[in-house]
Order: sequence, then C-alpha cells, then structure tokens
Amino acid sequence: MHANREHPAFTWIGHSSALLQVGGANVLFDPVFSRTASPFRYIGPRRHQPPGLGIEELPTIDAVLLTHNHYDHLDRPSMRAVARQAGGAPRYIVPRGTELWFARNLPRVRGVLPHIEALDWHGHTVLSDFGVAVHFEPVQHWSNRTGFDRNRSLWGSYAIVHPRFRFWFSGDLGYSSAPRTIGERHGPFDAAAIAIGAYEPRWFMAPQHVNPDEAVQVMLDVGAAQAIGVHWGTFALTDEPLDQPPKDLAAALDQRRIAPERFRVLRHGETVRF
Repeated sequence: MHANREHPAFTWIGHSSALLQVGGANVLFDPVFSRTASPFRYIGPRRHQPPGLGIEELPTIDAVLLTHNHYDHLDRPSMRAVARQAGGAPRYIVPRGTELWFARNLPRVRGVLPHIEALDWHGHTVLSDFGVAVHFEPVQHWSNRTGFDRNRSLWGSYAIVHPRFRFWFSGDLGYSSAPRTIGERHGPFDAAAIAIGAYEPRWFMAPQHVNPDEAVQVMLDVGAAQAIGVHWGTFALTDEPLDQPPKDLAAALDQRRIAPERFRVLRHGETVRF
C-alpha cells in the first residue's frame, strides 16, 4: 500500500472512512478513527470494529475529502491527526460552508493552516501533480453539526476522474435521480463506493439513506462497472443489526440476477485493486 503509486486501489477503513489510490495520489475520504461518532469521547454511537488501518499505518495522504459534516463523517481528532502526518498536511477538499470549521479546528504549523478548499455543488478542483480531477456533486441528504445549523453547509458525493480510472464516492444519500445525473456528467465509472447501511426503519430513514436494494439501483444508475459497500458494520446508528446490510445486499443482487462480485463488501482494512 505505501509503495503503491501506480495501480488504482481502494481500502475500506470502516464506516465511510476509506483510502483511494489513483494516479499516484492517496485520497482519504471521511476519516473517523475515534471510538465514538460524537462530539464526546465516551458518549454517543460507539465503534464496534476498530479501524482497518490506524492513522499511523496510512501512507502519506495527498488529499482529504469530506462528504458532509455529520459526526460519523467529520471527526475533529481524526482530521487534526491526519494534518500532523510526517511530510506535511494534505489538502482538505470540503463542502462549501464547512471551511470555517476547518480553519478553526485544524492545527497550524508555524502559524500556517493546511490548504483548505471549499467546493460548491458541481464545483471541481484538480490534484495537479497526479492528473486527478475531483468533482463535488449533490445527492439527496442533509447537513448539521450543532442543532442550530441545519443545511447551512453543503453535502454531497465525489467523482474522481483520472485519464485511466473513474471512481465515484457516494457519501450518504437517499434514493433520487441524482446518481443518474452524476453518471451522465462524469461516468461511466470503473468503480464506486456506495453506502449500504443505516437504513431502518424505512419510514424514517428512506429520505436519508438508501437500503441495499436501492444501493444496487444506485450502482446501475450511476453507471459503475463494480461497487463496494461502505457506511455499515462499524457504528450502530439505526435499527438494523450491524451485520444485516451484506445479507440484504446479497439478496438484492440475487433477485436482480446480478453477479455478487459486481457489488462487494470488504473486511475492515481489506484492499481491492482494480
């Protein structure tokens, strides 16, 4: 992993935390290494599986991408720890409206903040050293951090476009037409990471999180050749058991007569190369 600067690869750390290696770049999504998904160290949803990679096991991160500001995605100790990596802080690419949080919370090195870049929906930036374009695209979800700031910052997904590899990271999403639109704009994708957990009860969670059957439809809508399930098996956020999403995903694939290897689940810390 540390030496990999050539082959596209994806490592699931846990929940929505993941490492994508593409074009020589190491891109870290939604890093959460803390024991709770909460502003408190011992209160709130607790981690049931340790991170598949510890912070000290990561390769040098070139860019951190945040999908939205919920506590199971934006974790202050984790963001600060990555900023202190040997060799200097990575770039932070974040939704518009969260840049002030980063400016207030990231550590300064000799008085200088890490590079923070806020994107609007449909905005993009380029990791120029690697020829990798990062596009921020809306999906159906929401944001809040304090209880008084609902939807004051953006949320979304990321299309990672390299001349030889295209990847989509869904973030959290309810089912809508957004993935089809993203596929038309940036696809087809070689691979995608799609949320499959935190979906019960449906009367409450459907607008916010897809269930595994809807996740399969999202894979088809966005035009991904293959998919990896994320956002499951780590924090107990909703009513379904932690190990239920892979079972429901397998049933959905079987019902649709889609080969199970097209939409995989990984063990914590497992890497797939493309």
